[in-house]
Amino acid sequence: MDLLRSGLQTLGITLSAEQAEHFQSYLDLLMEWNQRFNLTAIRTPQGIQMRHFLDSLTCVLVTGDLQEQSLIDIGSGAGFPGIPLKIIYPGLTLTIVESVGKKATFLLEVVDRLSLADVHVITARAEDLGHDPDHRERYDWAVARAVAPLPVLLEYLLPFCRLGGTALAQKGLQVDRELNQAANAIELLGGGPPLLTPVNLPQQEEGAALVSVPKIRVTPLEYPRRVGLPSKRPL
Repeated sequence: MDLLRSGLQTLGITLSAEQAEHFQSYLDLLMEWNQRFNLTAIRTPQGIQMRHFLDSLTCVLVTGDLQEQSLIDIGSGAGFPGIPLKIIYPGLTLTIVESVGKKATFLLEVVDRLSLADVHVITARAEDLGHDPDHRERYDWAVARAVAPLPVLLEYLLPFCRLGGTALAQKGLQVDRELNQAANAIELLGGGPPLLTPVNLPQQEEGAALVSVPKIRVTPLEYPRRVGLPSKRPL
């Protein structure tokens, strides 16, 4: 975990021995499962440490300490950014939403192998789960990593945020156009003024950005719209 450890110094995070072991076990599981299923196109230990683990943990530039917070990770894929954040902040209550069954099965294996407490893996679409009263407007943070264009992504995320919570999207550095396009969605969904946080790590060649949108009003009940509609007809 030397590459990850070095990168985390930039974020002010120091790995404990137990956390390093968790990341190693996670990496080993990814490598093992990738031989059978296409979980991720990044298949080298170096790439996984930098492009998945470290990239996920740049969320802390916005979230800060997540101990005793609640977070829902939408379209998590192989567990990013949720599981790396849980490893760093074991007191985080984490819900992972992944609609692909094989990926959800992998996530359950990771949670079991790492003995992660207070982690819930749900196989569902965000458009459906966003209307479930057990999850709607229940979370301090709703996060996603490059799942969809920002106007679409916010329709997935903001319904899960409690008042005073925040939707957080991991994006590429050239996100200004998406921010402009998302203005209507932010207004309709109860969001406040967005904040753009550039991410520039010496270990990563390509820059990135974090877009955070605070929840300042209750999201109208008609959102999110039915499955597929947010992506076909963005707000």
